[in-house]
Amino acid sequence: MDMHMVSTYSEYETEKIGKQFAQYLWAGSIILLSGDLGVGKTAFARGLARGLGIEEPITSPTYTLIHEYTGRLPLYHFDVYRLNDVEEMGDIGYEEYFYGDGVTVIEWPQRICEILPEAYLTVEILKAEQDNVRNILFQSKGFKYAALLKELNLI
Repeated sequence: MDMHMVSTYSEYETEKIGKQFAQYLWAGSIILLSGDLGVGKTAFARGLARGLGIEEPITSPTYTLIHEYTGRLPLYHFDVYRLNDVEEMGDIGYEEYFYGDGVTVIEWPQRICEILPEAYLTVEILKAEQDNVRNILFQSKGFKYAALLKELNLI
């Protein structure tokens, strides 16, 4: 598993990293987004959306399971924190999202480990000791995502 880490010093910078990162994504990209509550997952997702040309407000789909947005590539933003059972993912046809024509972002992915694809990129946002500092750790699983991390040196 290859890794790359970036530190940010504000919510704006976390969003900016997401926006820059979006330029490297392709149809079928899977991003597992993890971190504690309030650490900046939605800011990163908002940045991804902006980088995909999506201008509408981006909010966490905590109560709806998924938000869909239209941009250069569609963005499918899942939050499975309140998922009762993995079967609920089957009920909404998750395969069409995971293996479709857009970018899929999944918050709280550990709740659906058994249905995750073989390849994906994990983005873990960690709060540092200083209040506004975040360490964003990118980890690849699969060849395409390892190649993506090599490109991330440009960020």
